Amino acid sequence: MVPGDKRHLGHEPPGASSTELVVAAKKPRCDGALVSAPGGGGTLSVPGGSVPRTSDLAAPIMQLSGHAGEVLTARFSPCGAFLATAGFDKELLLWQTFGDCRNYCTLRAHGKAVLQLAWGVDSTLLYSAGADKTLVAWDAEYGERVARLTGHTSHVNSVAAARGARGMIASGSDDCSCRVWDARVRSCVQRVGTRFQTLAVELSADGGRLFAGGLDNVVRVFDLRRADNVESAVIALAGHADSITGLRLSPDGAHILSTAMDSTVRSWDVRPFVPAGADGSDGRGVRVYAGAVHNFEKNLIRCAWAPDGARVASGSADRCVYVWDVPSSRMLYKLPGHKGSVNEVDFHPTQPIIASCSSDKTVYLGEIEAS
Repeated sequence: MVPGDKRHLGHEPPGASSTELVVAAKKPRCDGALVSAPGGGGTLSVPGGSVPRTSDLAAPIMQLSGHAGEVLTARFSPCGAFLATAGFDKELLLWQTFGDCRNYCTLRAHGKAVLQLAWGVDSTLLYSAGADKTLVAWDAEYGERVARLTGHTSHVNSVAAARGARGMIASGSDDCSCRVWDARVRSCVQRVGTRFQTLAVELSADGGRLFAGGLDNVVRVFDLRRADNVESAVIALAGHADSITGLRLSPDGAHILSTAMDSTVRSWDVRPFVPAGADGSDGRGVRVYAGAVHNFEKNLIRCAWAPDGARVASGSADRCVYVWDVPSSRMLYKLPGHKGSVNEVDFHPTQPIIASCSSDKTVYLGEIEAS
């Protein structure tokens, strides 16, 4: 691709040996808009002229098809112009969010399934975690692999990028460790050992705190600035009754959202000092959001926090996307459409759009009401 038109489909990016430009099938799924059904909990498809549109999508619902296997992860870029998806077929597909939702690039480097994606703060770098024990850093503008990060000795289940520290990422693995990496120097800068396999990680905006959850049902917070005793968690959040599969930090960094195989989604207060609860608890368990479920498939279902902090969402094994109001814990939407487990959801950073990816090999973009 030429510098003046980096994403033009007519040009092939440097490093074409590991990158192939493709155009995948995509189509509007219906000609209506999604609104809450009377009584709450469901959705209705309303003819296009009946309700006002709330986003710049070409249609209220867009279906993206192109993956040859289960889609395990989907993330909007921080600028909102692009969506990255990946899964069991080992490929990363990059899509334009608006217009025809064109698949403008396909990236290949992993030898096994890609389990999670994370964007860098400026939307130019993309990170992928794979079952092949590696992480890969990508230049999303040119479609080039920037670095392959090795060191884990088993599946890398999760990757997270610091929102305010360029190049700082964290990973969690089945090798009972979390690692913090500086992609600029292509090396691990810190290792945090865990007693059990780690399935989900998150990083604070400045990269100073690491959040990890896994098979021990506890969300642990590590202060990475305590070099003398970094493996001692400064906060342990207990409440889930089964393995934790997804973590997302709130936009203000004060709360973290977790989803687990006990079929609950919970939010926790992770500020340094929190008053004890009236019931004698530590006061950190804030809310429980019910509805989303896990099943015998034991997929790593992920959750998401809306950019304004007012809503949270989660995938679910019952083929639906669940969206809740944060202050009241009330379910706002139960969005059907997928034919397999919904493995990850993500909110658009500036518009009321939610993305979902599924084991049915498809991705949906759907607009919802503005909060």
